[in-house]
Amino acid sequence: MGKKRTASSKRWIQEHENDPYVQEARRLGYRSRAVFKLKEIQEKDRILRPGLTVVDLGAAPGGWSQFARPLLGKNGRLVALDILPMEPLPDVEFICGDFRENDVLEKLESIAAPASVDLVLSDIAPNISGVDAADAAASSYLADLVLDFSQARLKRGGMLLTKVFQGEGYEAYVRALRAQFATVTVRKPKASRPRSREVYLLARNYGVL
Repeated sequence: MGKKRTASSKRWIQEHENDPYVQEARRLGYRSRAVFKLKEIQEKDRILRPGLTVVDLGAAPGGWSQFARPLLGKNGRLVALDILPMEPLPDVEFICGDFRENDVLEKLESIAAPASVDLVLSDIAPNISGVDAADAAASSYLADLVLDFSQARLKRGGMLLTKVFQGEGYEAYVRALRAQFATVTVRKPKASRPRSREVYLLARNYGVL
């Protein structure tokens, strides 16, 4: 069992090192390959614009915030949140904590009041255990929390871009979004690994039905 895990770890490291998105992120000075997922969605959907207030959930190591902040201009605002520490980024307000906890939510509310946010970004994923049923349940739980958070923080007409995993609960989640947002679009960026069940749901025009 131990040998198998070691071989698997070595294979993952080798695949990671050979990944063109990893190499390009390093070349351009981005903090993670995940930047290219947001970049592709931005090029297609133009969700980031000057003057917006944006909350980035599950932000560490900071790739999405790093890409998004310059596009918001001097009048924009970006609040990033993660349970893990994150190296500071210029003009990004960072909260380190678990957004499931009241004291963290209170801290966030002191920075971004309810119904004050134009766009919620979420690239949150659970720690993967390898047990499909447990991973699906953990992922669904986080996705539900992201939606609850968005309902409390988004302005009327606001947007949510969130990562979800296809499988049990996926269709119900899409229906829940469609009940709250005027349009819901599925995006599978090229930088998402083909074998991954992750997709991104872009929900627009919150409360405009």
